[in-house]
Amino acid sequence: MRAILESLLTLALGILVGAAIISLWGRNPWESYAALLQGALGNARALASTVSRSLPLVLTALTFAMGARAGLFNIGAQGQMLLGAVVALSVGLLSLPAGLQLVAALGLAGLAGALWAVPVALLKLLRGVSEVISTIMLNWVAHWLALYLVVQKLSDRVVGNRTFAVPLGMRFPSVYGELTWSLAVSLATALLLFWFLWHHGLGYEVRAVGLNPKAARAAGIRVGRALSLALLLGGVSAAWAGAIQVLGRFPYAITSDLANLGTLGFDGIAVALIGRNHPLGILGGAFFFGVLATGAARMGLKGIPLELIQIVQGVIVVAMAAPEAFRLLRGRTTKAKEGVAT
Repeated sequence: MRAILESLLTLALGILVGAAIISLWGRNPWESYAALLQGALGNARALASTVSRSLPLVLTALTFAMGARAGLFNIGAQGQMLLGAVVALSVGLLSLPAGLQLVAALGLAGLAGALWAVPVALLKLLRGVSEVISTIMLNWVAHWLALYLVVQKLSDRVVGNRTFAVPLGMRFPSVYGELTWSLAVSLATALLLFWFLWHHGLGYEVRAVGLNPKAARAAGIRVGRALSLALLLGGVSAAWAGAIQVLGRFPYAITSDLANLGTLGFDGIAVALIGRNHPLGILGGAFFFGVLATGAARMGLKGIPLELIQIVQGVIVVAMAAPEAFRLLRGRTTKAKEGVAT
């Protein structure tokens, strides 16, 4: 309840600061906010678009949250998401039955994401390399590898600005409008990771290591195993974010500039912070991001400049994410001081 109240208060603060900025720009803030809500929630099709935009963010946010629960600052979701998208798309080249092709795409994409997290775990456990450094470097490796494959190996021979489109039988069926059954992947992953962290022994070990690795080790918990699990499961989740973006959203392909994959991995960090690194809170945080993304188009139609929309979005997001970000930074600072003292 404290976290919920804190989120509501920071949301109110962000809205008020955003309203002040809109007013200074000479616009009516409440009409602007009404347009945003109308564009995101005004009818069934708008709601379906909002939910659809939030689904990959759930998965990349879970990647960061799993790391945070283990005491890690894992920012590798962007690279794992890109690889997951490329691998899922590549399964379209295989001659498999339609249903099996979709399952294979998700399975192989998840495997690719987990494998991309292995170097991070090994460098952390064997050499003490900060996961922040290793994940940043691997993000860039994944970016250029994905770009090379998209442009040089998977491009469509007719439409030059994207890859080939995945076969119809490999796509997620539509629920309504833009919303597809990739919804089930995001919801199931969030619920499974919630169950794992709070109702399974290994999940308890992950959280114990995140709270106090020395005490966890003294209690007989294998710290290395807990850290590796958090990184590998996070890799699977991020890769699935890329997969559902390709298999569950138009154009069912990857554009040659990777634009339709965007910065979902980095945006997931903000979603995780808004959701307090809790799988269920992340569902709400991702939906909030979906509202901002979908509603922005309606604000633009009302004559609100794009720059103003982005400023207001940023203010609201920073206000809501700041409490959890400060908590994580305080925790890492405390652990660093304790490490120096011992």
